Amino acid sequence: MTAVRHILITGASSGIGAGLARSYAQAGMTLSLSGRNADRLGKVADDCRQLGAEVVTEVIDVTDRDAMDIWITSRDASLPLDIVYANAGISAGTGRLGESRKQAEQILDVNFLGVVHTIHPVIPLMRKRGQGQLVIMSSLAGFTGLPGAPAYAASKAAVRIYGEGLRGHLKRYGVCVSVVSTGFIRTPMTARNPYHMPMMQDLDRAVAIIRRGVDKGKGRIAFPSFMYFGTVLSASLPWWLQQRWLNALPTGYQGWFGRKANGHNGARNADGEPIVEGFPVKPTKES
Repeated sequence: MTAVRHILITGASSGIGAGLARSYAQAGMTLSLSGRNADRLGKVADDCRQLGAEVVTEVIDVTDRDAMDIWITSRDASLPLDIVYANAGISAGTGRLGESRKQAEQILDVNFLGVVHTIHPVIPLMRKRGQGQLVIMSSLAGFTGLPGAPAYAASKAAVRIYGEGLRGHLKRYGVCVSVVSTGFIRTPMTARNPYHMPMMQDLDRAVAIIRRGVDKGKGRIAFPSFMYFGTVLSASLPWWLQQRWLNALPTGYQGWFGRKANGHNGARNADGEPIVEGFPVKPTKES
């Protein structure tokens, strides 16, 4: 791929999306950033501009197919997109309350269809140019079914499998697809979690790992390594043993093998209370 000049990132108002935006910001770089929180998105944009980047922001819902089509194709028309990060996502936590029907629908809409609406407008454009890269943010939760967060795990499994299939399909056209699966990342949202989160990664380190894998064109970028191997091992266990082990984990710790804490939190419990990992908390707007 030629020199990268234009990168689009959804869910850029906090967490990994914001960290990626700031890491790419430099003179000669154009960043197209979207999110749901205008104030936080504006702050990220200001930081990137101070580092020399040209930044265009859009407050948009990734589940709005038509709006995403218009925004992404217009950004590509202004300057061809080199890399697109499908990063926006939400979670309802991994507590004993599980996920309500409404939560499950929201999670699947944002985490799966949001990815579809982010990458498909640009796929034919990249195919025509014979180059470009799509980066899909999954989670280590996508390697096994978490009893406390079945919809979240399913959504991340779906985007992982979808991305890996697209990689093989689009390779012949010169388009690279990378799928990122992370464990716990230190962000404002994980700071609220009232329990120990093993193998926590600093945001800057996580961003560096992601960028290194993207630069190399890796198909699967999964970390931390020990937790990744643990999820793969868990998924390979006999069904009865895997289920017994997962259900034995204490509340919250079912998130060990997976939750990608990237700063997004829009789902609520059955009583309408915003929650993180099954605990009612002060509302945190999604990116």
